[in-house]
Amino acid sequence: MRFCILFVLFSVTLWAQNPYPQDYFRSPMDIPIHPSGTFGELRTNHFHAGLDFRTNQKEGLPVYAAAAGYVSRIKVSSYGYGTALYIDHPNGFTTLYGHLSAYAPKIEAYVRAKQYEKKSFEIEMFPKPGEITVTQGELIALSGNSGGSGGPHLHFEYRDTKTEMIINPLLFGLNKKMKDTKPPTIHGIMVYPLSDDAVVNESRTPTIINLKLQPDGTYIADRVYAKGKIGFGISATDKSTGSMGNNGIYKAETFFNGSPHFSYAFSSFAFDESRYINNFIDYQRYYSTGQRYQKLFVRTPYPLSLLKHNSRNGQYNVTPDTLQNFRIEIYDFHGNNAIVNGTIQYSDKPSVVNPPKHVTPYFVKAANDNNYSKNNVSVFIPANAFYEDFYMDFDVKDSVLHLHNPTVPVHTAVTVSFDVNGIPKDQLQKTFIAGFTNKRINYNDSYIEDGRLTAKVKLLGNYKLAQDVTPPKIYSPSFAEGKWLTAYDRISFKISDDLSGIATYDAWLNGKWILMHYDYKTRLIYHNFSDGVVSEGRNDLKITVTDNVGNSTTFETHFFRTQNTTSVENNK
Repeated sequence: MRFCILFVLFSVTLWAQNPYPQDYFRSPMDIPIHPSGTFGELRTNHFHAGLDFRTNQKEGLPVYAAAAGYVSRIKVSSYGYGTALYIDHPNGFTTLYGHLSAYAPKIEAYVRAKQYEKKSFEIEMFPKPGEITVTQGELIALSGNSGGSGGPHLHFEYRDTKTEMIINPLLFGLNKKMKDTKPPTIHGIMVYPLSDDAVVNESRTPTIINLKLQPDGTYIADRVYAKGKIGFGISATDKSTGSMGNNGIYKAETFFNGSPHFSYAFSSFAFDESRYINNFIDYQRYYSTGQRYQKLFVRTPYPLSLLKHNSRNGQYNVTPDTLQNFRIEIYDFHGNNAIVNGTIQYSDKPSVVNPPKHVTPYFVKAANDNNYSKNNVSVFIPANAFYEDFYMDFDVKDSVLHLHNPTVPVHTAVTVSFDVNGIPKDQLQKTFIAGFTNKRINYNDSYIEDGRLTAKVKLLGNYKLAQDVTPPKIYSPSFAEGKWLTAYDRISFKISDDLSGIATYDAWLNGKWILMHYDYKTRLIYHNFSDGVVSEGRNDLKITVTDNVGNSTTFETHFFRTQNTTSVENNK
């Protein structure tokens, strides 16, 4: 007992240590922190890398520099973080501000000049130290909804400038501005048979365990009857004060007979580790049901830095004549916790629920390179493309590649190639490798190499050759042809492509290239007259949109505009 108490005290002390400055940075926004997303939150194919400031469905709120420094990176993209800004600070940290709607004037002018120079909306720049400096609290941008954002908010990150490790923003003192008195919510726990002889509650498949809420707020789990090696998984979320949505948890720990067994905390991780989320969760269950169960064990070790000092890998061996206690503790960053207590009793009852036996001629060893070919279709699987060994379904029938199914996650891209020597050259330009289901066809970036069409894919399933001969669409102009637009701030159109997707979009005003912003979520492209390209009187506009296989559409129109707002022609 004395050892257990000492360990718990040591663990709490160690957890409480914080090597990050608490008062050096200010909040990037002057609004209460009611996060719509927290650090480490479980997302599709990645861990969430920052803190999302909820802006009440509004864009254009002021965003300030968290500390003095210089702008080290600027990236404008239709996807990902959208319009984003990176600032390096003298103390060795970098702050990132994502999904912005606009930059502050001096940064906006710098970016706009580069976009016109490169003739591209999407651009990435790395200004030199001292080229664009900012002071703490200086207005640097306006919040928005650009890129892959699911709604208006500010995405805010801290990174170690040298290592580029991403760090939980709450470790820098933002936790003081965020209220949270609610414990995490446990939605369910699951027990996994891990060894070949393992059985849980007469089943050799993962089994959900019932929970009963106690008056003190803890949970009691139904007794687990098992033998062999087992591990636990948990579905849990957290909700802070003032936040309506469910966010991610901060820390999870398991104990067997009072001794620590497995733990992780969302304090920091490397950007290139993020896809390991597909091994961190029960991916097959997630793909099938949408439920994200976090595994509290490791079956095959993998290099995710969140998982530290877990020598037992969370696996527990249930042996005869044993009755063991287990405890699972879930924490949010503010120390609120939810606890599950339960017991495990050895049982040698045989399994009555068994997973279907699935043996094929194609056994994939995850640690090795693997090559497969049939009927002029080949597949190359690089080492560590998968997290575990498995028997793979592989077949080619009627020129369709059947490559297992999407319930097995892919970590590193698999190379798929088709022999296309029999396809005429004019058709080949429009041909690509498509992933498909009964409902839709998905484009994959494809290239010709040694008479074969090749693509790198990160999803198992069915693949075939497909062609796109339909050009993109340009529609829904914001004005009627020939209209006076003196009172307008901008012009806009919608663009779309039904199959291979938009590759490029360009516009010219009176023969001069103009910048068109693009939001793929709304399919909107628009040009701001504040760029100063518009001419007095008549303006001739030409827009060309090209898809990923080279189909192109051009739209031409004209309008009138005067810079003299007192003109009698205003809004004619």
